[in-house]
Amino acid sequence: MTVERLILLSFLDQHARHPTRREWLRLGGLTGLGWTLPGIVPSQASAATTTAASVRGFGKAKSVIVVFASGGQSQIDTWDPKPNAPREIRGAFDSIRTSVPGTRFCEHMPQIARIADRLCVVRSMSHEDLDHGTAFYLSMTGRYHRRRSGNPLPSPDDHPCHGAVLQRVRPSTEFAQTAVHLNGPAEVPIIIGPGQFGGFLGKGYDPLTLGDVSEKNVAMPALLPLTDVPAVRLQSRQSLLASVERSMTRLARDKAALDKNVLYQQAFKMLSKEKTRAAFNLDAEPDALRDRYGRNRSGQACLLARRLVEAGIPLVTVIWNHNNRGQDNNPNNTDTYGWDNHNDIFTGLKDHLLPRFDQSFSALIEDLDEQGLLDETLVVCMGEFGRAPLVKLEPNFAGASPGRKHWPSVYSIVFAGAGVAPGTVVGESDEIGGYPASEQFGPWDTTATMFSALGIDPHHEYQDPLNRPFRISEGKVMQVIY
Repeated sequence: MTVERLILLSFLDQHARHPTRREWLRLGGLTGLGWTLPGIVPSQASAATTTAASVRGFGKAKSVIVVFASGGQSQIDTWDPKPNAPREIRGAFDSIRTSVPGTRFCEHMPQIARIADRLCVVRSMSHEDLDHGTAFYLSMTGRYHRRRSGNPLPSPDDHPCHGAVLQRVRPSTEFAQTAVHLNGPAEVPIIIGPGQFGGFLGKGYDPLTLGDVSEKNVAMPALLPLTDVPAVRLQSRQSLLASVERSMTRLARDKAALDKNVLYQQAFKMLSKEKTRAAFNLDAEPDALRDRYGRNRSGQACLLARRLVEAGIPLVTVIWNHNNRGQDNNPNNTDTYGWDNHNDIFTGLKDHLLPRFDQSFSALIEDLDEQGLLDETLVVCMGEFGRAPLVKLEPNFAGASPGRKHWPSVYSIVFAGAGVAPGTVVGESDEIGGYPASEQFGPWDTTATMFSALGIDPHHEYQDPLNRPFRISEGKVMQVIY
């Protein structure tokens, strides 16, 4: 570590502030829905000189599971430790060997280290959004928000999340819902984050969102058949609703009514299918397996994700922690902990986040493999960004010991299954884990890779309700992971 490098880190730490309100307004006035700000943006030069089907990994997945570590995992304290860096960089944790020779993970991830031979770690992710709300939006949509580095509320003119786009371009024929979000909606940290809904496609494209699925043995009790409502009576109710709606001429010009109608139809379709109802029944799993995943919000959400892809749901997103910094208000409840550890990062990770993450994520990979589902399921573990290399106490945040601040310049994500090369590391960060030291990738590339794995050309266009064309993704498929 050179003196110049440490000086640079100190300078960046002092000056990586949030823009002022005046700057927000200026930026907001300059930007629209497209790519107009300078910086790290998807490369469109290679927009497809080859056919989509010839791209490595194309069509290898029947389903995708996204495990979203909301708040920003520290790359140095998880997937990309720096054991030879100074202590103010490497932090309080040691690293351990994994099942892949030469690859090391954080010492508090021993079970994940054991299954590293089934993972592909990408250590050179990078983008330029500095705050949770818009970085979450970027991760979930593959596009920068029109107002970077802020925490805006969801808006009807947002880009749709990847699940909503999937429902638009290839809706499920087996289920009423093409995409399901578990342990959601994501709060970043005290408001519901943008980018996890149907956006300009409308409420009918919102993924089905469930909260704490560990509360009951059946994740959706509303799907249980009512003893006093036999199937014939349910069909009668549906027919009555349809006849009433046909007489409502205003429905054709009332967007809210149209959205409500779509949700009614989805509900009836879900109630009518035994396969759908059974998929949400966690009580059908052995107690030992439920214990293996962990009897908590994130653990049971991972187990339900496996059940849903087994039943044929194309895209399931597990919001690992529903609030990215809930520990500020409830420090004794591990369920509330998020990855946004500005201070107390090492106690938060060691005592709360990493033990559960190590247990549940390793259980998900092992269970998918044992069930014969890993070969046809792409698993993606990601967050919205990483954490700063320099460990420092931040006076404006709760906590008494040092932590790491937001850091989108470099971070790590993980892939597994569906043809991904197991036991590999793609890309690298520099010696302090602060910047990419090899080819870098962005969230737009992750989105392109997910759609390609499902057999969908990510450069294909779809139309919004106003018949405007939009590309599924502006990124490129990460063929190096195969």
